[in-house]
Amino acid sequence: MGAGILDGAAIAAAIRAELAEEVASLEQVGITPGLGTILVGDNPASASYVRLKHQDCEEIGIRSFGEHLPEDTTQDRLVEVIADYNANPDIDAFLVQLPLPKQLDELQALLAVDPEKDVDGLHPVNLGRLVMGNLGPIACTPAGIIELLVRHGVQIEGQHVVIIGRGLTIGRPLANLLALKREHANAAVTVVHTGVQDLGSYTHQADILVAAAGAPGLVKPDMVKPGAAVIGAGVTMDGKKVVSDVEESVAEVAGWITPRIGGVGPMTRAMLLKNTVLAASKRRS
Repeated sequence: MGAGILDGAAIAAAIRAELAEEVASLEQVGITPGLGTILVGDNPASASYVRLKHQDCEEIGIRSFGEHLPEDTTQDRLVEVIADYNANPDIDAFLVQLPLPKQLDELQALLAVDPEKDVDGLHPVNLGRLVMGNLGPIACTPAGIIELLVRHGVQIEGQHVVIIGRGLTIGRPLANLLALKREHANAAVTVVHTGVQDLGSYTHQADILVAAAGAPGLVKPDMVKPGAAVIGAGVTMDGKKVVSDVEESVAEVAGWITPRIGGVGPMTRAMLLKNTVLAASKRRS
């Protein structure tokens, strides 16, 4: 019997429908949420991702703002655009699309963003709030992973979650979020990485296993506890094919698994919209 599919595409569509209703309610009191993006250069993957974000906004009635700067943009010019977005009352939340061209300092750019408008939840102020349990905007992929589990009825509270990967966008914030004493968290969390010896001895203990290392095919069936929920949050490209950190054959052992396409990715975009709507409600309350 194969694993149940953690269908991120279907759950994201349901979330967008819910958010569309919230946006319509806000519009009745004169509030239209606004999401901004800042794209520097012509990285095809970044450009495609930004385009999808704007399409999502249009679908649910969020106003979107986009600034596309040339590849040779200076740090001063980028900071100037960020300052304009910070000051624009029509933009409730925004992001600087990463990676940036090599001449630009990503940390300096992220620090220039108003924490209250930080739609990605990665500003040090918001990461600090997360550690303290006083949540501001939450990093989109960790929030999406939790929502994906909850809406499929996978228990988190009291379970052992093993996360492979300690990156800023997934591993670290997800570990902190799951360890909080709150609903849909309160788990025992272990964080490991590809440099750990005998990685399988850790992963085989997991009730919920999240692979976010960006190492194709890293998680194999013999590394998974039978019946565990397995989430492939790390992906790489093999030509034009998206390859997950989790081998597809893991579905023969797992109780739940994300598909190679349509798992975590759509949830990240849905949480971006949710953070925008929350920011609009908060700033105008």
